[in-house]
Amino acid sequence: MAKVDIGTAKYVIHSKVSASGIVEKPDVVGAIFGQTEGLLGPDLDLRELQRTGRIGRIEVNIASKGGKTDGTIMIPSSLDKVETAILAASLETIEQVGPCESKVAVTKIEDVRISKRKQIIERAKNILATMVEEITPDTVEITEEVDRTLRQSEIKAYGPNKLPAGPHIDNSDAIIVVEGRADVLALLKHGIKNAIAVEGTNIPKGIVDLIVKKTTTVFVDGDRGGDLIIKELSQLSDLDFIARAPNGKEVEDLTKKELFKALRNKVPAEQVVGSSNKKSDQSARRPAPDRTSSASKKPRPASIPEKKVSPAPAPEKKPLAPAASPEPPARQPAPEKKNGKADIFRGLFKDLTGTFKAYLLDDESNIIKEVAVRDLASALQNSKESVSVVIFDGVITQRLVEISSKKSVGYLIGAKIGNIVKKPAEIKLLTASDLGA
Repeated sequence: MAKVDIGTAKYVIHSKVSASGIVEKPDVVGAIFGQTEGLLGPDLDLRELQRTGRIGRIEVNIASKGGKTDGTIMIPSSLDKVETAILAASLETIEQVGPCESKVAVTKIEDVRISKRKQIIERAKNILATMVEEITPDTVEITEEVDRTLRQSEIKAYGPNKLPAGPHIDNSDAIIVVEGRADVLALLKHGIKNAIAVEGTNIPKGIVDLIVKKTTTVFVDGDRGGDLIIKELSQLSDLDFIARAPNGKEVEDLTKKELFKALRNKVPAEQVVGSSNKKSDQSARRPAPDRTSSASKKPRPASIPEKKVSPAPAPEKKPLAPAASPEPPARQPAPEKKNGKADIFRGLFKDLTGTFKAYLLDDESNIIKEVAVRDLASALQNSKESVSVVIFDGVITQRLVEISSKKSVGYLIGAKIGNIVKKPAEIKLLTASDLGA
């Protein structure tokens, strides 16, 4: 097909021509000028328009076969779109080319400025890629198309699984593990270049190797899929921190403020996933004492009714007192056994197992509020009601102890006790094993 010399044209009229006999290019051009002459008045006369340069050279490409002729006509136009459309419609009035009956049909009107826009966008990408380090955000505004393309060009394929990752994933001491490619793009948009995506719940070995070598923050969506990824990663390697998008939101949809707030509010991974690992260890050890309980004198960590079966002369009011513990201050459940609170706490803790949630209780052991473990510190700190007991599926940390002390909490019950440097005397720290759960 012949290339049209569009010059300064804004549009190109594309049409098809068919003739019942054999005709040549001059016949077609002559029919166009002859049969449209005077049809549209002097302002749209083809000869005058071509003389003034408002219509370019008419290109005709035809071929004859089986005694008939078919081809295409292309006319460049620098008229406005209305005049160009009128001119195109006039071509369809041609009924004869040379001695043969013919028909002309307009197929499309091409806006040649679209191709120029594409050239501008491509050139802008190149300019931005070479000058972005020198131009401050206050001095230039770029289109979303150019900005998105630049972020995509920064993404690298990491490892044999070709995982989407930021350009600094190799040389950064800390990394952020996210769910998908769109999340990596969202972080790149706000200048975070050390993220990598797991691309599903089937965690590749390359991610596990990175987690072992680098300080890792897992940043997931606020949905069940995020919970599953946290659980799977925690089983494969030791995580450092957990950050989550607000409930019901995805990382890729967060604003800059929401994204940085979620990362600032990250919590130690052991507070979220440590409890599940501890529970699995305890369940693996628990069958041994259960087998011997009927023939030995160790029914005391079980429920209160078993006191009647024990022949031991020890006082029945202190069934948990002889139990040894590396954390003596936390072992003070005896008075709770006495008034029945131990059973209540045990039942509530079992309800929470595996949920990563927490209960805030009043003096009567009624549930005041249920919150996620990651929100426990802020919920406790901001609670306007008097909280007497905190039961949660997580690790008791120094920060929770300090907040509980300020809020006059009597009992702090978790899956396990972390590294507590200072414990106020008025708080009792209990674990699942203390409750016999």
